Amino acid sequence: MPENVQHIVMWLIPLAPLAAAIVTALLGPGGMREKSHLPCWFGLAVAVVCAYVLLWSIVPAGFAEGGSAAVVAPGYQWLDIGGMNIKLDLRADAMTAIMLSMVTLVSLLVSVFAAGYMHGDPGYPRFFACFSFFVFSMCMLVLSSSFLELFIFWEGVGLCSYLLVGFWYQKPSAAAAAKKAFVVNRIGDFGFLTGIFLVWTTFHSMDFSAVLGHPEQIAQIAADQPGRITTICLLLLLGAMGKSAQFPLHVWLPDAMEGPTPVSALIHAATMVTAGVYMIARCTPLFVHSQTAQIVVSCVGGVTALIAALIALTQNDLKRVLAYSTVSQLGYMFMALGAAAAGGDAVTLGVTAGMFHLYTHAFFKALLFLAAGSVMHSMGDVIDMRRFSGLRRALPITHWTFLCGAVALAGVPLLSGFWSKDAIFASLYTAAHVPGLETYFWLVFLSAVVTAFLTAFYTFRAYFLTFWGEERFPEEAGHHPHDAPPVMALPLRILAIFALFIGGVAALSGWFGGYLNHAIGLAAVEEEGFSAGLVTVSVAVVVAGIGLAWIMYVVAPKLPARVATAFGPLYQASLNKFYFDEIFWGIIVAPLRALAWLSSWFDRSVIDSIVDGLALVPRLFSSVPLIFQNGRLPSYAMVMWIGLLVCLAFAMRLFAN
Repeated sequence: MPENVQHIVMWLIPLAPLAAAIVTALLGPGGMREKSHLPCWFGLAVAVVCAYVLLWSIVPAGFAEGGSAAVVAPGYQWLDIGGMNIKLDLRADAMTAIMLSMVTLVSLLVSVFAAGYMHGDPGYPRFFACFSFFVFSMCMLVLSSSFLELFIFWEGVGLCSYLLVGFWYQKPSAAAAAKKAFVVNRIGDFGFLTGIFLVWTTFHSMDFSAVLGHPEQIAQIAADQPGRITTICLLLLLGAMGKSAQFPLHVWLPDAMEGPTPVSALIHAATMVTAGVYMIARCTPLFVHSQTAQIVVSCVGGVTALIAALIALTQNDLKRVLAYSTVSQLGYMFMALGAAAAGGDAVTLGVTAGMFHLYTHAFFKALLFLAAGSVMHSMGDVIDMRRFSGLRRALPITHWTFLCGAVALAGVPLLSGFWSKDAIFASLYTAAHVPGLETYFWLVFLSAVVTAFLTAFYTFRAYFLTFWGEERFPEEAGHHPHDAPPVMALPLRILAIFALFIGGVAALSGWFGGYLNHAIGLAAVEEEGFSAGLVTVSVAVVVAGIGLAWIMYVVAPKLPARVATAFGPLYQASLNKFYFDEIFWGIIVAPLRALAWLSSWFDRSVIDSIVDGLALVPRLFSSVPLIFQNGRLPSYAMVMWIGLLVCLAFAMRLFAN
C-alpha cells in the first residue's frame, strides 16, 4: 500500500468520528433530530474499516524489518519555540492497532444500541454529537505520537465523560456525578502532567520515539539518576490511577452510572477507563527500569481488584454491580502490568496479559452493560434488583446475551475471560518466584485468586437475582414488559459472540501475543503453556463462586438475609462501599469547603472593607466645594494649563541641574 494512502487511512480513523460530531452538532437540532445517529454510525463504520486495515495490512508490513514497527502519519507543526518542537502527528504500532480495532468496533456496536435506547429523548442530537466526539478523542489518544499530544486528548476524553455522565443535567444526581468524575480525575491529571514535565526535563523531548525508542539512553539515565526514572513512573501511575479508577481514586466510576447506559458501556469497555492501562503499557520502556514503580503498579491493582469485588458483593443496583466489576477487572490489568518487575521475558508476558485482558474485557463488559440497559429499558428505568426477578421468560434475548457476558466475566473455562485471566495468573505466578519479589507477588497472586472467586459469585448473584426466581415486574414496567427491539438486539447478539470466543481464538492461535510483541519496549518470547496447577485453581474458584451463588439465590433464597445478619458490620461496610465517599468528604471535601468559606468571608469582610474604605476618600473630597469643579469648560482648561506649567517647571529644573 502506498505511503500516502497509509497516512490517509490513519487520519480517517479519528477524523471520521470528528466529522460526525460536527455534522450532528450543526444539523441535529434542526431537521435531522431523530436521524442524528446516522452521521455517528457512518463515521464509526469508516473508522472501524480503517482500523482493521491498519491492524491487518499497514502495521504488519513493518514486522519483517524486526524491532518495533511503527508508522507515522505527519500532521502539522504546532509549536516550535526554542528547543521545544511539538508536532501533531499520528503514530501507530502493534499496540495502537489492537487498541483501535477494539475501540472503534465496540463503539460502533454501542452506538447502534444507543439509537434504540435513547429514542425519543429530547437531547438525542446532543447525545450522538458528544458520543462521536468521545470516540474521536479516544482514537487520537491512542494514535498520539508524543506525551503532550497524549495529554491533550487524555483531557479530551475527560471532557466527554463529563458531558455524557451529566447528560441528563436536570437531575441533581447526574450533575453531581459528572462533577465528581471531573474533579477526582484532576488529582490524577496533576500527577500525569508533572510526570510529563519531568520527561521533558530529563529527555529534552516528549516524542515517543525519542523518549521510549532508545533503551540504552533510558538505561544510562536510570544508572546515573535512578530516582528520576522512578519518580517519572510513579507520577505517570498517578495519572493512570485517576483515569482507570484505581484505589483510592476509584470513587468516581460507580457514580458515573447516572449517565445513559450506552455511555456506561462506552466508558467502561472501550474508552476512558482503558486509557490508563494503555498509557502504562505504552510506557513499558520506562517502567522496566524501575522495579519499585512496577511493584507499586501491581500492588495498587491487587488492592483495587479485591476491594471493588468485595463492594460488588452487596450492591443492589445492577449497573453498580457491573461498575465495581469494571474497577476490579482494571485492577487485574494493573497486576499484570506490574508483574513485568520480574524482568526478562516476564516484561512481554506481563504486558501482553494485561492488554489481552483489556481486549477481552471490552467485549463482555460492553455486552453486560448493554444487557443491563435492556433490562432497565424494559423495566421502566428501574434497575434495583430487589424490585424485579424471573425475567428470563419475559426477556429471552436479554437473558441469553447477559448470560454470555456473565460466563465470560466469571472466567468459565474455554471462554474469553478464562484465557486472559489465566494469562494474568501465570504472569503473577512467575513474578512470585523471582528472588526478592516473593512477598509482594505472592500477596498479589492471592488477591487475584480471591478476586476470581468473588467475581464469579457476584456476577452470578446479579444474574440469578435478575433472571431467576418468581417472575416480578415493577409497576413502572407495566403488565407486559418488552424485550430488546431489533436495533438493540443486534449489538447484543454480536457482542455475545465476541464475548464467548474472541479470547479463545486469540489465545489458541497465538495471534495476540505474536502481534503485540512488535510494540515498542516488547520483544518476541516463547509463551509458556498453561500450568495444570494454575488452571485447576482457576477452574475451582470459578465453580465454587458460581455454585455458591446458585445455592444462595436459587436453591435457598432466604439464606442471603441470614448471612447478611450474621456478618452485620462487614455486610454494612460493603453495602456502604467501605465508606470511601464519607472518608473523602472528611479528609478532602470538608476541609476544602471550610477553606473556601473562610476565603469568601475574608474577601467580603476584609478585602471589600478596605476597597470600600479607599472609595470613601474621593467621596469626601467630592463633597468639598472647589472653585475649579464647577462644570465650566474654561475652568477645566485653566486647570490643565496650570498642570502643564507645573510639569514644564519641574522639567526645566531637572535639566538645569
